[in-house]
Amino acid sequence: MAVVMGDVDMVRALGLAGIESALFGIPDATARFSRHVRAVLPAIEGWEREPDREQELLQALLRFARSQPEPPVLYPQTDAALLVASRNRDELAGRFRLSLADAALIEQLVDKGPFQALAERHDLPVPSAQRLHPHRAQPPPELALPFPVIVKPSVRVSNWFSLGEQAKAMEVAGPDEWRECWRQLAAFDGELLVQQLITGPESAIESYHAYVDDDGAVAGEFTGRKIRTYPAHYGFSTSVEITAAPDVAGLGRDVLRTLALRGVAKVDFKRDEGGRLHLLEINPRFNIWHHPAAVAGVNLPALVHGDLTGSPQPGGRRAVRRVAWCQPLTDLRAAYESGMSPLAWLRWARRCRAVSGLAPDDPLPFIRGTLWQATSTRVRRLAHHGRATTAAAA
Repeated sequence: MAVVMGDVDMVRALGLAGIESALFGIPDATARFSRHVRAVLPAIEGWEREPDREQELLQALLRFARSQPEPPVLYPQTDAALLVASRNRDELAGRFRLSLADAALIEQLVDKGPFQALAERHDLPVPSAQRLHPHRAQPPPELALPFPVIVKPSVRVSNWFSLGEQAKAMEVAGPDEWRECWRQLAAFDGELLVQQLITGPESAIESYHAYVDDDGAVAGEFTGRKIRTYPAHYGFSTSVEITAAPDVAGLGRDVLRTLALRGVAKVDFKRDEGGRLHLLEINPRFNIWHHPAAVAGVNLPALVHGDLTGSPQPGGRRAVRRVAWCQPLTDLRAAYESGMSPLAWLRWARRCRAVSGLAPDDPLPFIRGTLWQATSTRVRRLAHHGRATTAAAA
């Protein structure tokens, strides 16, 4: 069995290879309704922020593994889950099968500050950047970079999103805007990375994905690009596409070879107006892209499962077709705010061969999960508004 510390897209990728999952996720995770999920581990609120609860999580994982006839394969899909697995790998390895990059390398890749230093040391094509440690009483520091720039937290934390308006980064056009933004940034509790802006839309972000086995061979790979994000700038992916980009694949292989990375990884680039690729980040963990890639012909989670368990490997090593993926409700909103009509989006979505939580043979994650939750939330808001209106009239 696979233990998925992630979402429905990871469950679906494994399910397409006939691999059943146990799910550890948030209490209202839509993936728990999937026909591929055979067990749901108890949710542990706040484990990402509280060390005591992290230990509680670790013990819950170990208890579940001890109940299984064979060690399960662990699939961490978020930075927090990856760090728990990596930092406790010795203890987990007695009960789980793991495919993880080197522990020190993971720490450097997850934190954007050390990653910037690592990339510069190896002469990788990262945009120029400057690390800042804000303080409330500190005036706006002088930047060694020309404007425009983007500002992002070195480590993704929840208190950033109130500053970044739910986006991963904040764009700053010039000195006056920098002074204005600093009033908010100075209150941020953590390190900031200010980086040279590579102009262009989110659809200019392309990625290389690979599973590198213990011998250093690329066991499977594919490339992709973003279509839309929400918010529209520096947001989270709502639709993506599996592509065939030889230059992205070639540079991605070079980057992973340079760092001697083993396991799975996603290497993000942004293509500038001249066509040059700039390295943005490397995520050494599983992700939503593995679902459309499995439909496209290469199933990296299944390749990992086969290597770790000795079971038969899926045939594909590279994607053989272009496949689009979307999160339907969020992507509809993203498309509408970009000027696309709902009817035009629906025509596009009908050609989308991978839909998060919705498949002909596995529709319940969307129906009982995503759609029901969205409808319930809407009804509660309308009811609250009705009670408030009645009270005001009285």
